Amino acid sequence: MEKVDYDARLHAVYAAGRQMAPAAQRTWMDTFAGHLPTTRPLVWLDLGSGTGRMTPGLAEAFGGPVYGVEPSARMREQAVAHDAVTYLDGSGERIPLPDASVDAALVFFVWHHVRDHAAAARELLRVLRPGGRLFVQANFADLMPDVWWFRVVPAWREVDRAQFGTFDEVCHDFTDAGFSLAARESVRWARSGSLAEDVAKLRMRAVSAFELMDASATAAGFAAIETALPTMEDGPQYETNSLLVFER
Repeated sequence: MEKVDYDARLHAVYAAGRQMAPAAQRTWMDTFAGHLPTTRPLVWLDLGSGTGRMTPGLAEAFGGPVYGVEPSARMREQAVAHDAVTYLDGSGERIPLPDASVDAALVFFVWHHVRDHAAAARELLRVLRPGGRLFVQANFADLMPDVWWFRVVPAWREVDRAQFGTFDEVCHDFTDAGFSLAARESVRWARSGSLAEDVAKLRMRAVSAFELMDASATAAGFAAIETALPTMEDGPQYETNSLLVFER
């Protein structure tokens, strides 16, 4: 699979196109909290932090500090500032933190961008303290999310699916490194407040799959969406994603 270059175009649209509402943030933070001790503060790593979609929220929910590690310089330039957040140049295979330095780590919809899964899993094991938790939110080739645009444009689903490993493959990435799978959850969260908001975000093409399509496939998909929109129900748009919780 071709590597997606976030410095080329995606950095300019990612923050707006993937913006998460406060209620959605709370859903995720509450889910993480259910697998963590009640003591605060907790030190977090947000691996593949991008423009800081989740990073400041982790600091607010768990008292910080939080280290956002992101390989794209232009994504880091736009990352949301917070007194308890430090953004660092790094990658899954090269996490610039000391051994056993974080209580929890988040890999939020970025594992498919990591080239060397074995090396990255070892790095995550290294920086987590014994008993620490690793939260992995990912799509799986055999368990793709049921979002409306995939129902309207099945060809887009196949392009997206090709980026991901299967559920078993992703689990083995971490268990082979020495993690144990502590829990698996399905998390339902409010992606957008309305169908119109969902479509507006989609048109920004802030999802990496668009970088893997040619112009004709993208145009044909949006034409199909325009045709389908009058038949679709408006209102808040929800998505259900898998969350894996590993223990170090």
